[in-house]
Amino acid sequence: METRRWTNPSQPQTLQIAVFLLYFRAFFSLLVGLFGGAPLGILIGAGQAGAAFGIANEKRWGYSLGLAASFAPAALRVLSSGPGALLRENPITLLFEVALIALLLHPQSRDYQRIWFS
Repeated sequence: METRRWTNPSQPQTLQIAVFLLYFRAFFSLLVGLFGGAPLGILIGAGQAGAAFGIANEKRWGYSLGLAASFAPAALRVLSSGPGALLRENPITLLFEVALIALLLHPQSRDYQRIWFS
């Protein structure tokens, strides 16, 4: 019987924390998108939530979507306002973005997804 899960405690700690951060970021991206008038925030938030669910269920598409969704906010800021936009960003927001990218690109996360994800 195939099970669907929101989190997966059998994964390495780096992926578990990345899943939690993706859900956390998705919640706030959706809030900003819905109430802040940023329709792109809804798309990014949906991508982050889908990526977290895909990673928790060990799907390769979830990992790829997670990488894209974690780089998207910073890339959009740089494209719209130039490279200096990252330095003007709220330090806490920047910290969460960098932490999420580091967790997904960590060798333990990459090796686990390469071996076990389908």
